[in-house]
Amino acid sequence: MTTSKSHLNILWVQVWVLAGVQGAITLTWLIYNIYLPQLLTQFGFTVSLAAGLVIVENLLGAVLEPLMGGLSDRARRWVGTRFPFILVGMILASALFIAIPGVVSLIPPTSVMRWHSPPQASLLPIVLVAWALSMTIFRSPVMCLLWIYATPAQLPLAVSFVTLTGGLIGAFRPISYKFILSLGPLYTFAIGSFVMLGAAAILRLVNPPETPVDTHQTATVNLPLQKLVLIFATGFGVAWGIRFLMDVLGKVLKTQLNTDNIDIQMVWIGIAIAIASIPAGILAVKIGNSQAMLCGICAIILSLLIMISVGAQIPIIVVIVASFSLIVNGAIPFALGLVPQQWAGLGIGTYFGGFALAMSLFGIIFPQLPKITPFFGAVGGALAFFLAGVCIAGSGIFETHIPQILKQI
Repeated sequence: MTTSKSHLNILWVQVWVLAGVQGAITLTWLIYNIYLPQLLTQFGFTVSLAAGLVIVENLLGAVLEPLMGGLSDRARRWVGTRFPFILVGMILASALFIAIPGVVSLIPPTSVMRWHSPPQASLLPIVLVAWALSMTIFRSPVMCLLWIYATPAQLPLAVSFVTLTGGLIGAFRPISYKFILSLGPLYTFAIGSFVMLGAAAILRLVNPPETPVDTHQTATVNLPLQKLVLIFATGFGVAWGIRFLMDVLGKVLKTQLNTDNIDIQMVWIGIAIAIASIPAGILAVKIGNSQAMLCGICAIILSLLIMISVGAQIPIIVVIVASFSLIVNGAIPFALGLVPQQWAGLGIGTYFGGFALAMSLFGIIFPQLPKITPFFGAVGGALAFFLAGVCIAGSGIFETHIPQILKQI
C-alpha cells in the first residue's frame, strides 16, 4: 500500500480511516448516552445518577485526557510509535463496551435489588465508568496520527473529514432514540463494540511506518506549560459556548415555531454543521487556522446576541452553522500547532481535558438548564466564546512577541 501524499500533502486513505475511527467513537458515545438512564433505572438506580455519572466521568476525563496524551508522547519516544497505546485503548474500550449489556443480561435487576452488598449493587455503574475512562486512553493519541497523515499547513483540511464523519453520526441523535432503544442493549452494544474493533484493525492496516525518534533531541524539548494553559482554557470556553449556544438555539426555535418538538430541525442543523466542516477546513488552510477560528468566534458571538432579539432567522442559522464549523474544526489543528510535535498527545489531551472539565462544571453549576432564559444563555455563550477567542488570539501574541521579550531580558 502506497503512503505517498497527494498534491495537497495529505494521506487520504489514512485520513478517511481515521474519520471512521471518529465515527466509531461518536457512535459508541451515542449508544452509551441513550441507554445510560434506562440501564440505571432498570437496576433500581435513580435517573439523577445518570447525570451524576456523566459529571464524574467528565471530571476524571479532565485529568486522564492530558495524562493519556502525555503518556502516548512518551511511548512515541520510547518505542518509536504511539500505535500500541492506541490499539490497547481501543481493544479495552471495545471489551468494556460489550461488557455493559453483559452485566445487564447475566445479572437480573431483581437480584441486584435484593442484594444489599454495595460492591454487587454498584457493579453496573463501575462498568459504565470504566468504559468511559477507557475511551480517554486512545482519543488523544489517535488524533496525533494526523501529524503523520498531513503536513501542518493542511491539518485543518484533513481534520475536516474527521469532523464530518463524527458530525453526521451525531446529528441524528435527536431522532435516533426510539430506533436504537428498539434494538435492545445486547445487540446495540455489540454493534458498537465490533465497529470499534473493526476501525482499530483497519487503522492498524493502513497506518504507515513512523519515522524513528531522535531521543536525544526530544529530551531537550521542555514542557510548554504556558501554551498548555491557553489550550486548556480554549477547550473550556468552547465547551461552555457550545452548551449555551445549543440551548439558546433550541429554545428560540421552539418559541418561534410554537412547538416543543424541534428534533427534525436540529437534525438538519447538525447535518449542515457537519457538511460545513469541509469548506471550513479549506478556508482555514487559505487564511490560517487561528484566523479562521477567530472569525468564527466573532461571528457566532454576534449571531447569539442578535438571535435573542430577532429570532432564529435563516441567515442567522446559516452564520451559526458556518461559524460553529470553523471553531470546532479548528480545535485539533490549534492544539497541534501550538505545542512542539514531541508533545502533540499532551496538547490534544489538554484541549479535551479543558472541554471535559467545562462539561462537568456546567452540569454542577447549571443543573436546571431548561429554566435558564435565552437572554442569559446568549450572554453566557458569548462570554464563553470570548474566552476562547482571547486564548486563541493570545497564543499568536505568545508565539511572536513573548520570545523576543525574553531574549531582550
